[in-house]
Amino acid sequence: MLKSIAVMTSGGDSPGMNAAARAVVRTALYEGVTVWGINNGYHGLLEEDMFEMQSKDVGDIIQRGGTFLGTARCKRWTTPEGRMQGYKNLVDRGIQGLVVIGGDGSLRGAQLLSQETGIPIVGLPGTIDNDVWGSDYTIGCNTAANTIIDAINKLRDTASAHRRVVVLEVMGRNSGWLAMVSGISGGAEYILVPEEEFDLDAICAEMKESYEKGKRYILVVVAEGAGSGKEIGDQIAQKTGIDTRVSVLGHIQRGGSPSVIDRVKASQLGEQAALAIISGLSDIVFGFHRNNVVAINLHDAVTNKKVLNPEYIHLAKVLA
Repeated sequence: MLKSIAVMTSGGDSPGMNAAARAVVRTALYEGVTVWGINNGYHGLLEEDMFEMQSKDVGDIIQRGGTFLGTARCKRWTTPEGRMQGYKNLVDRGIQGLVVIGGDGSLRGAQLLSQETGIPIVGLPGTIDNDVWGSDYTIGCNTAANTIIDAINKLRDTASAHRRVVVLEVMGRNSGWLAMVSGISGGAEYILVPEEEFDLDAICAEMKESYEKGKRYILVVVAEGAGSGKEIGDQIAQKTGIDTRVSVLGHIQRGGSPSVIDRVKASQLGEQAALAIISGLSDIVFGFHRNNVVAINLHDAVTNKKVLNPEYIHLAKVLA
């Protein structure tokens, strides 16, 4: 049984990271285990920016977006020398295991650290893209989807008033989950995702026909990985002659107070991660499958690509 562990957040921030870190800390303290917080992800680990945590250090944070521990990209961590330095910094403080909350890249860095040094590692999937293999859910995805829906509801009003086509670009470089679920629930006519090819000429022809029949507005949701919202909007305007406007939601999708779902599920995952690492388990990621917490092999999670649910793709076409 480990007596001292550390927790960190890494990569892009996502709502619910604070809830997960809070659960890790308070579970560890409840079990009589020392727990350290690492500021600013792998960068902070290399800079020895860490502190021993008490229960009060995670008070008043569950309702906050972002991450109170901070996060940063770290090129040095991509080198074996950088990871070995990080390991040394952990050992120097008597830290025996590490919980990493982050997305695909962060979990891949954690897997390499475990592989090279043998230190126990447990990961939690913290990314709004919901693209970690083996889990139906990632921390922050629910809040981000609700943020997009709020934008869609507002854009619909002005689009209808002016009979416009509105193109909304959302995050999702390699995964179209956010675009797909928000587009379906927001009633978008077209949802463009990197997993599915689309014919813009055919789409534009359908738009012209719809407007000729009296359509008041059209909403197009585009995942950034499927193409530039601005370029797609420009082409739609050129090919259809319909007044077209583009909105790029950007980093607003990452922020905001986490939803109830993200607070509760992140807390569940944080508790399980703490209990697992304390028990000496390693090389696992905790996620959800059919609403139950499951343990996923860390190597499998970072080497396999999550597939967008084909039922979503079919449903989007039926409801368009």
